[in-house]
Amino acid sequence: MLLVADVIAERRKPPAEVQEVLFGIDRLNVPRSDIPAVTHVDYSARVQTVHRETNPRYHALLEAFKARTGCPVVLNTSFNVIVCTPADAFGCFMGTDLGCLAIGNCFLRKVEQDPTLKREYADSFEPD
Repeated sequence: MLLVADVIAERRKPPAEVQEVLFGIDRLNVPRSDIPAVTHVDYSARVQTVHRETNPRYHALLEAFKARTGCPVVLNTSFNVIVCTPADAFGCFMGTDLGCLAIGNCFLRKVEQDPTLKREYADSFEPD
């Protein structure tokens, strides 16, 4: 289920007074919580819930992440290029700043990949 909810007060980081006057991208880049990748400037977040009954493997991954880090949240991002196959996903992974890629039972770390497989996406696409 996808919903919008407020980030709980215990995870929020109020901006410093000097940051309150920032505008545009500078204001957006001020961390608003200890989970800044999902916290909007108004302290809301788009949340996707995962239930053990409907997605047991992903739920177990989230539980393990929480046990290890103390944080019950992971950022589930989409690719910014068209990805239709695992090979496309790997190519995108190697052409972006993503550090890890999980597909099914496979978990890849960028630092463990052959650096000759790196791609430069900036040279492959026209900007929007």
